[in-house]
Amino acid sequence: MDVSRSSWVNTTHDWTGSVDRAHLASIRRDSGAFAPDGPWHLVLEVLAYAADEAESRGEGRCSVVLHSDGSVVVRDDGRGTDTRVDESGRPVKKPVMATKDLRFFDSDAPELLPDGLPRRGMSVVAALSEWLVHVNRRVDGAWTQRYEHGVPVGDLEAVEADGTTGTLVHFKPDESLGALSLTEDGVCAYLARVWPQLDVLVEARRG
Repeated sequence: MDVSRSSWVNTTHDWTGSVDRAHLASIRRDSGAFAPDGPWHLVLEVLAYAADEAESRGEGRCSVVLHSDGSVVVRDDGRGTDTRVDESGRPVKKPVMATKDLRFFDSDAPELLPDGLPRRGMSVVAALSEWLVHVNRRVDGAWTQRYEHGVPVGDLEAVEADGTTGTLVHFKPDESLGALSLTEDGVCAYLARVWPQLDVLVEARRG
């Protein structure tokens, strides 16, 4: 069976490339257009993928944790990011962080997020974050990778399975985007109306 990347069907991202530096740089050059309301928009970009998972399964859970250093952790209980094994036996994760989401960047009428702004995908989050760590858990394995301004700074590394599936995205938005301040109860109620199949818990850890 042909398991080369070139044979894999592109649905949301192009499997043939692992990083698109020009794409990431274009986002950084125009951060005001891609995240005009600051870090809150980045959180919504991440949550939109969890909402996709919840809709496909009929329900889902997600937590958002705000840390005192300005970083944010978003964790969901979905299937995890698609990860395959290539012809050399190496795990390859769909390049969701470092390449464009084909559904949104190539669309004249992209989906709108709850803030009324166009959905562009995870590459916006990665490009506009000082750093981002992605932990991906699937039924057949678990991996992690770190990015700085969207560019991978290490290889995809295997981590110990814990019996769960889903994704964890820990990111530190660029300081130029401003601070993220959320009223936890109000945000949860608001998101429950927008994405009724996704149960979102927001927690602020200031210590």
